[in-house]
Amino acid sequence: MPVMFTGSLTALITPMRADGAIDAQKFQDLVRRQIDEGTSGLVPVGTTGESPTLDHAEHERLIDLCIEAAEGKVPVIPGTGSNSTAEAISLTRYAAKAGAAAALLVSPYYNKPTQEGLYRHYAAIASACDIPLIIYNIPGRSIVDMSVATMARLARDCPSVIGVKDATAKLERPLETRLAIGPDFCQLSGEDATIAAFLAQGGHGCISVTSNIAPGLCAQLHQAWQQNDREKFATLRDRLMPLHAALFCESSPGPVKYAASLLGLCEAHMRLPLTEIAEDSKRQVREALVRTGLL
Repeated sequence: MPVMFTGSLTALITPMRADGAIDAQKFQDLVRRQIDEGTSGLVPVGTTGESPTLDHAEHERLIDLCIEAAEGKVPVIPGTGSNSTAEAISLTRYAAKAGAAAALLVSPYYNKPTQEGLYRHYAAIASACDIPLIIYNIPGRSIVDMSVATMARLARDCPSVIGVKDATAKLERPLETRLAIGPDFCQLSGEDATIAAFLAQGGHGCISVTSNIAPGLCAQLHQAWQQNDREKFATLRDRLMPLHAALFCESSPGPVKYAASLLGLCEAHMRLPLTEIAEDSKRQVREALVRTGLL
């Protein structure tokens, strides 16, 4: 079976008003802009979408809004993970019913499961839900790191587990995973700044924060790689690097929301405990937008 998802997929921000309410119009405008600029897929209600502070009704509404605005033009892969297996099953079932192409499931956070616990968590979701599943392995936020062996076991035992969003920043990992599972297991980077090495080590694409701000440039980067245009790829890689760095100068999505506000895409508002980024961080983000040619 060929790799299901490739290229630049965007981990969408969730526009909010000053009172904390979701700005549905701005969100759907962002979705349409992504598609117009060449983005390969959309990932709403993940970490970048502030899923930890969304209630279930808001989470489900954003899935619906994204699928509606996408109009079937690109796949929608909502974040449906939780540190509660039952909650993850509920959200994943909703995504499947809504028409999502797949679901992205973050490894359980805070309760710190063992490798056996991770296996059983994902296996339970795969058994209960009829939709392709992508593991989101991000030890920096969830503490646990799924081993290649556990991932291979899941891929073997659960055919609906079709890939991983790898945010370990371990550049040996995509090659180890490729050798353990095979070339058709979809490997998507979760670290914008390492995408060149990730692709060179056997990866297939990136679920990107930066593409919220520069969707066209990120899409062109992946197209250049796929077309073996290494010169264009290197030019775009270098051009985007200052933006990658600036958008993670504080906890995401603070910097990317501020960048979006400078471009007039939405307001920079977030829900507590996330707060407005510092003045020095704002300067860094603004300078990166200028250097990248976006402002």
